[in-house]
Amino acid sequence: MLNTSRLILVLGDQLDAGSAAFDGFDAKRDLVWMAEVKHESSKVWSTKARITVFLAAMRHFRDALKDRGWRVDYRQLGGAGGETFAKQLREAIRRLRPKKLVMVEAGEWSVACEIESVAAKTGVELEVRTDRHFICTREMFQKHAEGRKQLRMEFFYREVRQHTGVLMEKGKPVGGQWNFDHDNRESFGKSGPGLRMPPMRFVPDDLTKGVIADVEKHFAKHPGALAEFDWPVTTVQARKALDDFIKHRLAEFGSFQDAMWTNEPWLYHSRLSAAMNLKLLDPREVIAAAEKAYHEGRAPLAAVEGFIRQILGWREYVRGIYCHFMPDYIERNAMHAEHELPDFYWTGDTEMNCLRDAIGQTLRLGYAHHIQRLMVTGLFALLYGVQPRRVHEWYLAVYVDAVEWVELPNTLGMSQYGDGGVMASKPYVASGKYIQRMSNYCAGCRYDPAQSTGLRACPFTTLYWDYLLRHEPVLRQNQRMSLQVRNLARLSTEDRVKLQKQAQIVRTACGSKS
Repeated sequence: MLNTSRLILVLGDQLDAGSAAFDGFDAKRDLVWMAEVKHESSKVWSTKARITVFLAAMRHFRDALKDRGWRVDYRQLGGAGGETFAKQLREAIRRLRPKKLVMVEAGEWSVACEIESVAAKTGVELEVRTDRHFICTREMFQKHAEGRKQLRMEFFYREVRQHTGVLMEKGKPVGGQWNFDHDNRESFGKSGPGLRMPPMRFVPDDLTKGVIADVEKHFAKHPGALAEFDWPVTTVQARKALDDFIKHRLAEFGSFQDAMWTNEPWLYHSRLSAAMNLKLLDPREVIAAAEKAYHEGRAPLAAVEGFIRQILGWREYVRGIYCHFMPDYIERNAMHAEHELPDFYWTGDTEMNCLRDAIGQTLRLGYAHHIQRLMVTGLFALLYGVQPRRVHEWYLAVYVDAVEWVELPNTLGMSQYGDGGVMASKPYVASGKYIQRMSNYCAGCRYDPAQSTGLRACPFTTLYWDYLLRHEPVLRQNQRMSLQVRNLARLSTEDRVKLQKQAQIVRTACGSKS
């Protein structure tokens, strides 16, 4: 393999058969390089499910490239070359002697810096190509951001709709409005979600079983479980999962996308985010399938628009935010939160039903839907006052769809308000009453969401009022928080003292030392 002209670098989240990195590929002279790097699963304490999704998808993608007749230099776990990405790449360059490195834009800032550093130190030319998996290029987002004091998703989303023509008719949005968010906030009520077709499962094949065995061997002490592992890890599987969602769950997705129910992890959600973030599935294909379902009368506009907005709007916007504000974005902590993440985030061992269910499901499956993340695990961390970077590290570690470009802004910005309003126009804070309204978690819980002090006080409700009290001067300056802040006026001095004492009880019970 010493006649390598170009070494095509393919990262674990770049499993795109149509990648720009492969443009002009010469099967006789070029070589694809992929590496399973142990450190990438250990720099945050990744769950077994997350590690398995990446490695299983990588090995299947490697074999698909070989089936094309392409040469692939693949470093598997436990092989030679070192445990860090930089060491693996340096060893590959020494061994293969490429004249040039080619790749598409890395999805993680630190990985991009690592590659640039190795290329510079080894004296090998590095060509970084635009990642056309995304609908909006980095340059397009930069142009959108120019001259704007605020970068709100809604305005970006409208621009991209106009640019792509998705759900547009004669230059105007289909249905006469840009979004139908107000139609998509229903709860199930006491009757629950009812009978539904469960999502399609993908029983591990022999290759994936081998990955599972390797993960159990090399990451035995990592959290999470693999007994129920059934994620799509190939493009063929991902397309089947897309068809299954469109056929069985899209029509009800809109109405109930924010609803939660005990022991019901999937409900009407798509289970497609991991496949898209690994780039096994093109977002254009997903959007087109949803749009077609609307035009054929198989799903209502509110559901289709709500689903498409998550991909065409939110997903592209979040990537733009990440690229625009990194590398300092990761250090932002606008509300000066300084507590450590409670230990129960790694075990699910808590008396709070909502957190026990959401975290237990996360550790078992590597998955929780967006409201469980935003308004259960994320909300508690925000109210508690956890350092945003610690919350980010947990989310990056536990979810199978977590890649830093998408996870960091969603967690640090949207969920924790750590960026001070770049992502969200206000902190997403609520008491336990919100969780009661959108789920059945509060039924049978030892805590009462209506109580903020006393033995049955819901920690969410206690910490909600404590959050408002602690940040009252800052929150008063935010018009969108005016109603919530005004509610503080009905609290007496005695009430405030009781709330603050109760909040300290909660933090002590959760093991906070600060």
